[in-house]
Order: sequence, then structure tokens, then C-alpha cells
Amino acid sequence: MNGYDVTDRAGAAEPVPAVVSLHLYGVHGLGVARALGHMARDRSAVRRIPGATFAKLLGTGSGRTFTPRDADPGRWGVLVCWRDADGPARYESSRQHAAWLRAADEHARILLRPLASRGTWAGREPFGDPIARRWDGPVAAVTRARIEPRHWRTFWSAVPPVSGDLREAEGLRLAVGIGEAPVGLQGTFSLWASNAALTQFAHRRSPHVEVMRRTHDVGWYAEELFARFAVVDATGTLRGQQVQP
Repeated sequence: MNGYDVTDRAGAAEPVPAVVSLHLYGVHGLGVARALGHMARDRSAVRRIPGATFAKLLGTGSGRTFTPRDADPGRWGVLVCWRDADGPARYESSRQHAAWLRAADEHARILLRPLASRGTWAGREPFGDPIARRWDGPVAAVTRARIEPRHWRTFWSAVPPVSGDLREAEGLRLAVGIGEAPVGLQGTFSLWASNAALTQFAHRRSPHVEVMRRTHDVGWYAEELFARFAVVDATGTLRGQQVQP
């Protein structure tokens, strides 16, 4: 697809998924309570779907400060790595997805293939260690970090300039804060028009470059991951707007 090809590097700890799916569900009213119930009950069930190699149920937020006040109880996510390309269809035939749809008033699905990944998530390398060939289409990025409790305050003080700059970055199509807990396990999902646009933000815009420098100097994270993906497909709505690849 669009010149994209990927293989595992020799000795990679985990295989590169055939596809990664991210489903985002918007809820309101009683749907919020139902969503909280799914977050408590569905984790193991999603992981048991045939072909799933890694799965996370995620809360979302604005990503502006990475503190509890960012949390958005009206939007939730399910991210799954799949051994084969039919995995997302199996999830969409599952009881879990059907239950989320009953609770939701909007839904978006984004299908991804890994281009690059470094770091770990919950002690694993869920996206493998891909060797990427050229990809000329839109891309996405997932960042995830477990923040050392002693560094929470300094980390939170560093986030707002980067978050504000992110939303002004050329080529950004979507940015969502993601988290597994209200505090300490935070990340972002962002969708970009091109590899060049993401690279420009990550490596050339000064607020992000400064935070990268401080990350090295301060050691905010007990664990961190950054992954870049080719966007294979994107459908549905988020915040009332059509999600476009």
C-alpha cells in the first residue's frame, strides 16, 4: 500500500502486528456509567479474542496537562494489536464492541500498521521492531509513558507549552490524550497528514525539542514508548467531526 512494506528485524522481542486497531467511542449521559463498567469488565475478554496479541482499554483527555482535570469521561478507546489482517473484523463482531456501540453516540475506527517503534509498554514491545519502507500517506503516532512519581510536578509543568504548540502544528489532523489511569500512565494519539509533518513537530519545533532534552536530563519516565504508524484506514466521527486519514 502506497509503497509500504514491513518485516521483523532479526531478534525482535515481539512480532510486528499485521494491523493495529484503535476504536474511539463517544458517550454521554447514562453511557458514561456503561463505559466505566466496560473498562472494568472487558479487559481480559478483548485480550482473548483470537489473533489479539496486545490490548489496552483507554481513557482519553485533552492532553493539555496530563493531570486528572484533562480527563474526558465522554470518550473512551480500545487499542488492539492483531496477528492477522482480519483481527479488527473479529473485534467488530464481538460482544464487547456491540456493547460499546449501544452505549455510544459516536464511534471512530482507525487502522494502523507500524512503521517504527522504540521503548516498552507495560514491559512489552507490542508493535515489534519494524523495518519501514517508504510510506507516502498519512501517519499516526502513539506516545506512552509511566512517569516516576517524584517527577510528576516537574513533568506537568513542562507539558502545557508542548500541548499548545502541538495544536498549532501544520499537518496535524487529530490529537487525543490517552491514559490507563488518572495519574502517571499517560500518552497521546495523534494523526498527521504526512511523515514530514510529524517529523517537523517531533524534531524541529522548539517546545518539543526542549522537552526531549529535559527528558534525557531529568529522567521523568520509568518506562516510555514512541511508535509511528501508516494510517491504513480511518472512518467514523469524533467530537462530531468526520475522522479522515
